[in-house]
Amino acid sequence: MGKLEWKSYKRSRRKNLQKIILGSVAAAGVLSVGLVAPNVLGALAKLGLLPSKRQREFITVSRNRMIAKGLLKYEGKFLCLTSKGKTKLRQLELMDYQIKKPRRWDGKWRVLIFDIPEKRKPLREKVRTTLIAIGFARLQDSVWIYPYDCEDLISLLKADFKIGRDLLYMVVESLEYDQPIRSRFGLR
Repeated sequence: MGKLEWKSYKRSRRKNLQKIILGSVAAAGVLSVGLVAPNVLGALAKLGLLPSKRQREFITVSRNRMIAKGLLKYEGKFLCLTSKGKTKLRQLELMDYQIKKPRRWDGKWRVLIFDIPEKRKPLREKVRTTLIAIGFARLQDSVWIYPYDCEDLISLLKADFKIGRDLLYMVVESLEYDQPIRSRFGLR
């Protein structure tokens, strides 16, 4: 495994750990600090995400990092999800979102165009990463295409990333030179 692949692997493991911890706290609403570790350890053991000897250390470090970032907070002896933590959890869940594909393609393309200013570059990168994870194909730098209906997902993206007018969703009936794109999605 190369250096870049290793960094990507470590980053994805960290995101999975964040998602599990935030999801555990969100599912219970408010959890005692003593109860967080066993629930998370059980979930991690089932997924095989962490080595067995250092599980508590990884979880503690990750939990403390999320507290420092303002994703989690203590209320007395209880650990709670902040509004920033809820937003982060939704973004992590969006990354795993899969659009249901109908049996037959309706022949229409769903095109996304976004124009996010340079001062919001990290947000622009989050949008690109999310679109790639969902399965969109890139036509140009800020032009992405998908063959199936995804309007609900785009509305969710706009709300979560707060990019209402910066992202345009279009349904296109014909697209010039679409054969390479059709083959990318396995369409006739």
